[in-house]
Amino acid sequence: MQFYSRRLPLLVGALTIPTLAHAHPGHESMDGLLSGLGHPLFGLDHLLAMLAVGLWGAQLGGRARWLLPLLFVGVMLAGGALAMVGVSVPAVEPGIIASVVVLGLFLLWARQVPLLVSGALVSTFALFHGVAHGTEMPLQASAMTYALGFVVATAGLHLVGLLAGGWLQRQSWSLVPRVMGALIGLVGLGLAVAG
Repeated sequence: MQFYSRRLPLLVGALTIPTLAHAHPGHESMDGLLSGLGHPLFGLDHLLAMLAVGLWGAQLGGRARWLLPLLFVGVMLAGGALAMVGVSVPAVEPGIIASVVVLGLFLLWARQVPLLVSGALVSTFALFHGVAHGTEMPLQASAMTYALGFVVATAGLHLVGLLAGGWLQRQSWSLVPRVMGALIGLVGLGLAVAG
């Protein structure tokens, strides 16, 4: 019993330290960063669209490999900023679901698309994703750290898609991205029906 009575204050103290530390100012930025990171990673529609951008960039090759992800991140950031200052954009959710379906179909189609067309398409979809991110920013979050979070998560998903698509091409498994595109498109259609 004496063993427990000496250790109880230590246990109580150890359990309360995280609460006390979180009560101090400055942790809102960490909450914003984590919220920003989580939004693209835990939203199936965002996750699939962002992976698809990377896969599609790898499939198109050339300048599309780096231009499509850069356009997406840049326009998404602008869309997030618009939403954070209160600008309303219509049809955000249908636009996000359309991005999943259309990007999946373009992966399935596996045809060369002019860079101007693919860039315009990716930019349009990125605007919808950015507005959704900006709209869903937690009230207590810092806009800068929240935006940093969703930019890092998005760029990471694009990179995963690019690396996976490039690896699949080097293995001469060009059918796999097409199958992945079909699955992404089907999930998008399921989201539209469930929507």
